[in-house]
Amino acid sequence: MQGARSFTISKMLVYEAYQHVRENRGTYGVDQETLEQFDSDWKSGLYLIWNRMCSGTYFPPPVRLVEIPKGGGEKRPLGIPTIKDRIAQTVVVLTLSPSIEPQFHKDSYGYRPGRSAHDALRTARRRCWQFDWVIDLDIKRFFDTIDHALLLKALRKHTTNKWVLLYVERWLKVPYQLKDGKLIERTQGVPQGSVIGPLLANLFLHYAFDKWMSGHYPNTPFERYADDIICHCRSEEESEALKRAISERMQACGLSLNETKSKIVYCKDSNRHLNYPVKQFDFLGYSFMPRSVESRRGDYFTGFNPGLSKKSQKRIIERMRTWKLQRWVTRDLKSIAEGINSVIQGWINYYGKFYPSALKDVLKLLNMRLVNWARRKFKRLRRHKTRAVYWLGRIAKQKPNLFAHWKWGVVPTAK
Repeated sequence: MQGARSFTISKMLVYEAYQHVRENRGTYGVDQETLEQFDSDWKSGLYLIWNRMCSGTYFPPPVRLVEIPKGGGEKRPLGIPTIKDRIAQTVVVLTLSPSIEPQFHKDSYGYRPGRSAHDALRTARRRCWQFDWVIDLDIKRFFDTIDHALLLKALRKHTTNKWVLLYVERWLKVPYQLKDGKLIERTQGVPQGSVIGPLLANLFLHYAFDKWMSGHYPNTPFERYADDIICHCRSEEESEALKRAISERMQACGLSLNETKSKIVYCKDSNRHLNYPVKQFDFLGYSFMPRSVESRRGDYFTGFNPGLSKKSQKRIIERMRTWKLQRWVTRDLKSIAEGINSVIQGWINYYGKFYPSALKDVLKLLNMRLVNWARRKFKRLRRHKTRAVYWLGRIAKQKPNLFAHWKWGVVPTAK
């Protein structure tokens, strides 16, 4: 009954949230319900979510724990909500974002409308040319260690909406569920993989870092993408002092810097001659380091620029390996291109933005995998690698748009 409802939530808001979830797709949660299954009776599903949220009786189910490789033998825990819970979280995000988003710092880029990782990288590149030193900060297990009390305190600065605060607090406490059904209680942190997690994480670091930096170090620029942070300094001494101050600030907010990964970096180039041991850092899949650059006049100099990182390079090569192209001998090149072009184009769109030659060197390996495919498919090429390269090169000339990397200029050539 209408009178039994404690909160007023628009049905259209719930429907809008559903549309967002449909656009973003995603996998199932602990109830095993897929998006396609929810779609089959979406009206009943949305009514159930709306009715329970309005009455204060919406209790989120556990989130399905999935661990993905992080590198170095570590794993990153992802908490996958159910489709219904994803919709409910989106209702809150759509309610909160209009008031919180405009308050965020101009140099916060992660999970924000109209801002991208490329924007952060572009700004970082320009500032590395202006400032000699960088502090590369790594917060230890950030998403897993966010203090709930401090986060809710920050949230109350931006809303007095009782149902928003109620459901956010419930989401913060929801347990992980393992494959065997075992539950892992949570007393801190925000699950990565949740819809509301990025907004809450940004809100926490807005107060823990962004506003603190603006107040205490207003002349020290930084770029932050979620918990990936770099600061720009004028000297080694300034860098060391700021790194100590940031470490103390993080501890005061219940966080800690990973001291083995956080480092001070010298942005060495043709005009910077100090012999400092650390001259490279990784940020958003790119490595900033001294690189050979051609000037407009055709001269070469050393610039401090971003390019595809070794970690990203390894991930791309591993993805290529999983395709096992040499086994696709029953397919033709057109079929292969249709199967992998979207992934290749994604690499080009993201990693080809800065210092593209680093990515092109990796994509040349893909051409060699296609050469190996041709040698297995055609008997006349089996014993002749060079002949197979020339054959693939002729195809590339005839159909330069067949593969995304050919279209980008990475075509097969014999050395």
